[in-house]
Amino acid sequence: MGNRLANLQSLRVNPFYPSDLKEKDLAIRMNLPLRNSRIKLQSGQLFWREVGQGPVLVFLHGSWNDGSQWLPVIQQLSQDYHCLAPDLLGFGDSLKPKLHYSIQLEVECLAEYLELLHLPQVYLIGHSLGGWIAASYASKYPEKVRGLVLLAPEGVQVEGQRGRWRGSRWLVGRSSIGYSILRSLLPLARLFGRHKGIEQALQQRQLLNSSPTACQLLFQRRRAEIQAELLQEQLDWLKVPTLILQGSRDTTDAIARSQTYGDKLPQAYLEMIEQAGHDLPEAFSELVAQYINDFVVTQEESVQTDNVVGL
Repeated sequence: MGNRLANLQSLRVNPFYPSDLKEKDLAIRMNLPLRNSRIKLQSGQLFWREVGQGPVLVFLHGSWNDGSQWLPVIQQLSQDYHCLAPDLLGFGDSLKPKLHYSIQLEVECLAEYLELLHLPQVYLIGHSLGGWIAASYASKYPEKVRGLVLLAPEGVQVEGQRGRWRGSRWLVGRSSIGYSILRSLLPLARLFGRHKGIEQALQQRQLLNSSPTACQLLFQRRRAEIQAELLQEQLDWLKVPTLILQGSRDTTDAIARSQTYGDKLPQAYLEMIEQAGHDLPEAFSELVAQYINDFVVTQEESVQTDNVVGL
């Protein structure tokens, strides 16, 4: 690891930028000695946070987040593990080039990133969109993944989900007709006490617009292209040990997707977390960290046992 850090010295940046003050405050409160870095990939520059030593855990964030989403979990694990939390290309402090984004593009950026850091085998932990990318990477490079931990993962289609993103597509469409209609109806709706639904839709639009890359990956591409990157037909032969964590109070669609992963992956175990919603990394960080630790310890012991038997 020391040689790798020396090789990357020219790529190091100041520990924090002014725009990172919120994250800096969080790291200080957690007493996390984060190393923040950037590295140039073929498609653009990637930013990541790094701390600790030991088995390598790479954390991939969800649709409307960046790598800082994982800091509460990393705080629990950094004493025993080498933790890396990149901002995916097009998110957070990573470059946002004007590209046609796809899951495959994110997978290849992840592959190039890990190769440049000389990390031949890692554990991938992904939430939501990050889970889709992690599982897609494992499907393409199974020999490079020691294990997967997927939290409420995207990436499979379930019954009755075909029109899932139709409303979101309407809200953030290029013509902004949906937004204009909602804004014009809001004053009248307030008069009759029917404004809550409209206000929720406008808040949803604001969230969607906070991550144009996520919108493109999830629903602003040709349907056939998105369908081709879904994983339900590939999971049966993906023999990578996998832990799936799913909140019992998440949406029925999210629960169904996790169950699909659990049913189709040959070496998967699905754990339902009671009282939890979709925000598992933030709201249940200690519990999530414990599940990750137990999973990794079990996998490492299994590998050691196999090595002894093979001698």
